[in-house]
Amino acid sequence: MKFFILSLGLLAATTCSNPFTGNSSSTVGSGYHLDTAQLNSLHATFKEPALYHRRFKHTDIDSLVQVHRKSDIFGVTEIGKSVEGRSIYELEYGEGDKKVMLWSQMHGDEPTATMALFDLFNFLEGKGDGFDTVRTMLRENLNIHFIPMLNPDGAERFLRRNAQSIDLNRDARAGQTVEGKLLKARADAIKPRYGFNLHDQNIYYNVPDTKNPVTISLLAPAYNPEREVNEVREGAMQIIVGMNKLLQQYIPDAVAKYDDTYTPRGFGDNFQSWGASTVLIESGGLKGDPEKQQIRKLNFMIILNALMEIAQGSYGSYDAKGYEDIPFNASNFHDVLIRGLEFGSDSISLKSDIAIRRGETTVGRDYFVRGRVEDIGDLPESMGYDEVQADGMKFIIGKIAPQPLPNFESITPEIAFDLLKKGYIGVQVAQLKPEQANMLHSLPIHVFATPNFAATPFIDLGGTTNFYIGDSNGTLKYAVLNGYLIDLNKPLSEIPALKNRVQ
Repeated sequence: MKFFILSLGLLAATTCSNPFTGNSSSTVGSGYHLDTAQLNSLHATFKEPALYHRRFKHTDIDSLVQVHRKSDIFGVTEIGKSVEGRSIYELEYGEGDKKVMLWSQMHGDEPTATMALFDLFNFLEGKGDGFDTVRTMLRENLNIHFIPMLNPDGAERFLRRNAQSIDLNRDARAGQTVEGKLLKARADAIKPRYGFNLHDQNIYYNVPDTKNPVTISLLAPAYNPEREVNEVREGAMQIIVGMNKLLQQYIPDAVAKYDDTYTPRGFGDNFQSWGASTVLIESGGLKGDPEKQQIRKLNFMIILNALMEIAQGSYGSYDAKGYEDIPFNASNFHDVLIRGLEFGSDSISLKSDIAIRRGETTVGRDYFVRGRVEDIGDLPESMGYDEVQADGMKFIIGKIAPQPLPNFESITPEIAFDLLKKGYIGVQVAQLKPEQANMLHSLPIHVFATPNFAATPFIDLGGTTNFYIGDSNGTLKYAVLNGYLIDLNKPLSEIPALKNRVQ
């Protein structure tokens, strides 16, 4: 069994010796191509600095669209408005014969590819940097239509569905929503030959037979219940083979396929049946990348590479059988996996594995988390972004600091971590300013204003995750704080970035 958790360093360190050159074979297809060093450099140069976290709003996108409207590179059109009246834009690039549609954020809480599209817009507007040949090739061969935020009302709330609580990706058949009707109308008008359906999937998928999270999931959606392969779907498969070849240079063994069950209500399945070779890209998980900035970079690179291969027709050199070699998603990942912990009662002993996941609650442009016990039992096939082998260790109930601190300002990270190491999982503050109630913070301790916080009294399915792991002598080794695993032997500088709220 392969075992490694992919981290950020791999993305920066990986390079390839293949040069940017015309009509030559390479590991990523024939014709013009960019090697990984060039792709790294391009993204670093053209990454849109205004988008740096997942919970950006429609106003951010609107402002950026207005900037791109001023250039003569894109045709920018307001193609409609959302239920709540927010503008939905389409950016058109190129005058070629091959028509391509890309749409992102039809689910409001799936923004990774949206960021990547604005990075791509910046690249397409560049010039004089040695890559004008690429831009010319794309412009002369392709006619690209980008819809970067189809569900602005959902994005405003960071929720999957639109303002009417309808899943836009289940509205291709009925056309009940204004946004779904709009996407279908644009498909009817453009009649694209290629489509890119851009999404995020949850971070708990893993590549089968490995302990690797799925960082990117790909799919050539089925166009009928039998999941047959015609020329259109085969083209999508070939494009995906090219994407996977590039991704394996960055995230080896961290790519999988999304479920290919035919969905008659889904837009990807319908685009495929309408004659557009359609690729689904799902942005998943990568340890140390909670805001998906590195996965954003991967989106930029595989989309740009795919557009280049479509422009040249070079994707046709890939054997579609390579698509079948990509495994389907498994779903055995958790935020924390504790193996072999003793946590039974005085009368009944119990030693078992504990899986923990953290749920996010959006607050404006930020969020806090709540950890919960997701599973208990024999979990050797499960894995965690953080794991601890707890043989010989036991569950220890945390304490509340005996004396309240005078105010929030008196709790420094150093004080909080010192309390945590002494067995205090929470501390009360005697006085909070009005604006500090429910305030978000990153302190390594629970902070509460009224005496209603309690440490986890016992491990229970679906229960809270605020306790300690200690050795047989009661020496504290780890704190589990709100679903985060904290090694108490490490310095404060090495504890994870926490997303907590004053209670």
